[in-house]
Amino acid sequence: MNPFQYERAREAAGAVRAVSPRAKFLAGGTNLIDLMKNGVEKPSLLIDLNRIALAAIETLPDGGLRLGALARNADTANHPLVRQRYPLLSLAILSGASPQLRNLASNGGNLLQRTRCPYFMDPGFPKCNKRAPGTGCGALDGFNRMHAIFGASEHCIAVHPSDMCVALSALEANIRVQGKSGERTIRMADFHRLPGDTPQVDTNLKPDELIVSIDLPPSPYAAHSHYLKVRDRASYEFALVSVAAALDLDNGGAIRSARIALGGVAHKPWRAEAAEKLLTGQKPTSSLFERAGEATVAGAKAYRGNAFKVEMAKRAVSRALASAGGVA
Repeated sequence: MNPFQYERAREAAGAVRAVSPRAKFLAGGTNLIDLMKNGVEKPSLLIDLNRIALAAIETLPDGGLRLGALARNADTANHPLVRQRYPLLSLAILSGASPQLRNLASNGGNLLQRTRCPYFMDPGFPKCNKRAPGTGCGALDGFNRMHAIFGASEHCIAVHPSDMCVALSALEANIRVQGKSGERTIRMADFHRLPGDTPQVDTNLKPDELIVSIDLPPSPYAAHSHYLKVRDRASYEFALVSVAAALDLDNGGAIRSARIALGGVAHKPWRAEAAEKLLTGQKPTSSLFERAGEATVAGAKAYRGNAFKVEMAKRAVSRALASAGGVA
């Protein structure tokens, strides 16, 4: 690990003033410190955010919920209002990492996890456009079992690791950020980026901006939602495929609206908008949900090691919807 300076911020504005291209914000550090140990990240300054009052979870005037960026994942998942109004989010967070990591990881830090794969995490591999732009992507012709089937490019096929972000995508959260030019709000759909020809840039956050909260709109999906995570080891592994499925049913039992987001399949949480449209106005049935799964994987592009993900994603979407919709 390279030497670095350490500074403790007392307020958001002070943290923003202190940030520079070689500085990093530190909250839980569950991803950043690993990257520093591996020599992937080499900040010259760490700005500790943990004394800033950004950990509150509170109701918004419109009936939504504001999650402080420094609220810990465990506290968020187990908060009574989250469990009551947004059980999908609670399930997703509790599916991620281990209890020890959830106790330390922050909501803002979860959003900023690096999209990554083994080639990115180990500087011993020379070819990684995300870590060293212009060197190539070792996963294209190498080990790519865990990699993307949607939205990838010839420059990078890594996948975003977060479970929380998959649920936030389905719930259409908004991310409040503060920078030197003031505050702004970024839609969750616009927060993370696909790799294109700049895979080293994971988000649309500006270099001087700090996440201050995640704002959840009022949700009609509490009664009919489910988070399904398929992984090699149930105790701690990243998802091979995960699905956040949410349905709003009218009084006659028809689907008024649907939200489906997938993890483990793209550089960012992947919304299955074609499948959502297919479901709208229909009565929940097994055959309908199977068709939604097929619509989800239309256009998927597999690589040598991950072709199984296409079928897995199709079945996972169908199964998650069945659980959300109460269809046996």
